[in-house]
Amino acid sequence: MLRLGLLLLVVPAVLLMAGYMYDLSLADACLEQGGSWDYRAARCDEAGAAHPFTPFMVRHPLWVNGGMLLSVVGLLLCIAGLYRRR
Repeated sequence: MLRLGLLLLVVPAVLLMAGYMYDLSLADACLEQGGSWDYRAARCDEAGAAHPFTPFMVRHPLWVNGGMLLSVVGLLLCIAGLYRRR
């Protein structure tokens, strides 16, 4: 139970960070090219139109909320696994 808990505690957080960093790198590459990143459509607009910033949580609520829920379940499984061993 402890191993499953640790897996559920760590993997969703790492995947969320990887998704966020990938999204950030796409937007940064677009800005370096002189474009404007359209967060809603996830594409670079070369025309130079200004697009408003939309947070990652707003664009991917299921990923963020689901990942955090899995991490909390993993934490509870870790606590139960450590409690049961003693």
